[in-house]
Amino acid sequence: MRIIKTTLVAGLISLLATFSTYAEKVKIGDPGWTGATAIANLLAAVVTDKMGGEAELVPGNNTAIYGAIDRSKGEIEVHPDIWLPNQEAYTNDLVPKGTLRLSNNSYEGNQGYCVSQKFAKKMNITAIEDLGRPEVVKAMDSDGNGKGEFWIGADGWASANVNEVKVRDYKLLDAGIEPIRAAEAVKNARVLDSIKKDEGYAFYCYKPHAIWGMADVVMLEEPKHDPAKYKMIQPKADPDWYKKSYVASKDALKKIQIGWGTSLEKKSPAIVEFFKKFQITADDVSTMAYQISVEKKQPADVARAWMKANKSTVDGWLGL
Repeated sequence: MRIIKTTLVAGLISLLATFSTYAEKVKIGDPGWTGATAIANLLAAVVTDKMGGEAELVPGNNTAIYGAIDRSKGEIEVHPDIWLPNQEAYTNDLVPKGTLRLSNNSYEGNQGYCVSQKFAKKMNITAIEDLGRPEVVKAMDSDGNGKGEFWIGADGWASANVNEVKVRDYKLLDAGIEPIRAAEAVKNARVLDSIKKDEGYAFYCYKPHAIWGMADVVMLEEPKHDPAKYKMIQPKADPDWYKKSYVASKDALKKIQIGWGTSLEKKSPAIVEFFKKFQITADDVSTMAYQISVEKKQPADVARAWMKANKSTVDGWLGL
């Protein structure tokens, strides 16, 4: 009798181990900007709470995330917020190679440059070239080094490289504008502080983003998008990218979607089927980003609250 019981217990343990081995699992990259963090947490919450799978969030910049996806070793398997054409240096390599798959569902993004409404009115600023006027440059010099500070993005962002080229080709570098790279949280704090102190500050801005709920800001006019004046080469494609690039017009509207490593399709097919149906709006992303950045809510809590408020949408992603 004791032998039968032992055999039965051993069999159950073996069965549970088998289920654990074949459980749907995924590692999702988090490139750091708030919208991407919100989406990464939403994807993870659906996998764990609705599908009974396992999801791990792995921080890293674009280079690290795409590199891990390309290696196909399970280090990172998903990029939650791919901005195209900003990140084409990566996708144009990995998609044809067969290591990355892009979702067919996307949302629209718009990017440009902002100042506070108060500063714009005070200095009569309406367009990007206004930032190069001597009195505006002086008003944006908070450290007394003679240069006006202009946040262009964080290290590792493809958009920051574009913005660095634009500052040069819009002749703002020659006018005394200093491009600054820093974490987005640093920029958000600086925007609010500059408004509070009645100081000038310009920064790269985009929609969707929490900044539109955080402060009264305005996006400046730029020359209309012109492909002939938009020749951007990213560092991944050419180490001499800055010299060889020329960008002197507004960005086209962006197509933003998720992408996953093709190695995930055999390992966790149910998760991939969910990814194929996943779709969200720019307003949803802005709302979640605001809750994370301004209301200081935990990203996982924000994701689960959104799931609860949008049950039918989530069920649709899962074919329920």
